[in-house]
Amino acid sequence: MIQGVGQGGLAKAAIEAALASMQRGAKVEGALPRVGDSLPGVAAPTASPSFSSALAQGLTRADETIKASEALPLDLLSGKVGDFHEVAGQLKQSELAFKFSLEVRNKLIDAYRETMRMSV
Repeated sequence: MIQGVGQGGLAKAAIEAALASMQRGAKVEGALPRVGDSLPGVAAPTASPSFSSALAQGLTRADETIKASEALPLDLLSGKVGDFHEVAGQLKQSELAFKFSLEVRNKLIDAYRETMRMSV
C-alpha cells in the first residue's frame, strides 16, 4: 500500500530530525543532509559511462551473442551441446539482441532526421 507523506522512509526521518533540532535551538539546515553527503541505506551514485562508450559496449555484447549463437547448431550436431533447449534459448537470445540493436539504430536515425528538420 502506498504510504502518505511523512508516514515512513527518509522523509519521515528528515522531518523528525529537523523538529528535534528546532527544539534544541539548532538550525534546521544542520539536520538535513547536504548535497554531497551520503544518506544511510542509499548507495552512492556511480559515474555513468558516456553515451558513446555505452553504445559501443552494447553493440559489442550483441555481436558476441550473435557470433556465439552461429556456432550452436553445429555444436548440437557434433554432440558438444547435449540439450536442444539450450540451443533454442541461445538462438532466441541472439534474435532479441539483434532486434534490440536494430531498434536502437532506428531510433538514432529518427532522432538525426528530426534534428535535421529543425529550422534555425
